Amino acid sequence: MFKALVMDQNNDGLASASIKDLTLDDLPNAEVTVAVEYSTVNYKDGLCLSAKGGGLVRKYPHIPGIDFAGTVEASDDDRYKPGDKVVLTGWRVGEAHWGGYGQKARVKADWLVPLPEGLTPQQAMAVGTAGFTSMLSVMALEDHGLKPGNGPVLVTGAAGGVGSVAVAILANLGYEVAGVTGRPESGDYLKSLGATQIVAREELNETVKRPLESENWAGCVDAVGGAMLARVLGQMKYGGSVAAVGLAGGAALPATVIPFLLRGVNLLGIDSVMQPYDNRLRAWQRIAKDLPMDKLEAMVKPATLSDLPQLGADILQGQVQGRVVVDVNA
Repeated sequence: MFKALVMDQNNDGLASASIKDLTLDDLPNAEVTVAVEYSTVNYKDGLCLSAKGGGLVRKYPHIPGIDFAGTVEASDDDRYKPGDKVVLTGWRVGEAHWGGYGQKARVKADWLVPLPEGLTPQQAMAVGTAGFTSMLSVMALEDHGLKPGNGPVLVTGAAGGVGSVAVAILANLGYEVAGVTGRPESGDYLKSLGATQIVAREELNETVKRPLESENWAGCVDAVGGAMLARVLGQMKYGGSVAAVGLAGGAALPATVIPFLLRGVNLLGIDSVMQPYDNRLRAWQRIAKDLPMDKLEAMVKPATLSDLPQLGADILQGQVQGRVVVDVNA
């Protein structure tokens, strides 16, 4: 028997969460069974934990949790053997497939990545999809010419999960980092991660008629989208790039093509869900090397399975700062 947070649907079509005892026979068929040690809470998890599943959950009962890290318990695939430490993010696990909010999980071998040397399962979940996405963003910006010394790099939604890790990675790599936040109390937190400039959300949240403004930013990791992304595009330095990773401020983009045509600005879409294996491995190895662990620990809020329903609601309201690490065995 093992414990899991299970979402069940009632007669009204609404879902609610409860901790239940399950057996290995309850798990879906797949090649690798993992003894989960830690998971985390992302925006998608908040949606999956909501009464309507956020449009992501198709079938109940369901175990959410889009990330997990732990130890292989059984494997029908030669790439993994019992005792191997592994991490999983993406592949619609926790949405279309049962995820990491349980003490056991069974998934396809193709979805797993070996835990990089130097990272513990707990640290891997402090990183999670949010931090993995941050690293993919930094890699994409670097691949398009960003280097320390080019100018300040803007991070929007900087106090959130993606933003926090992006600030820490960029600062550790020697970049001058400007963090955008709507919470004044987050300023000291962002500076502790390495931000040298704090930008109030109000300064960028208003749509302006001018398609181009002063060239302020050499690069940007944008977790907000909407009007803020449109505004940032008009403030990029010549040849600068924006890595778009989220839409907390909306999916619409009230922008013009002028920044692309007159300043050669690049808008880079970052997807973490379906990334090919080699790129996943590269990103996790970079995380182990380029994310300072002391900064990572400063972001972490510990949690247990019983905390998840409230944390799911909190993250949808923008009330979660940094990274939540869920000890599924606590």
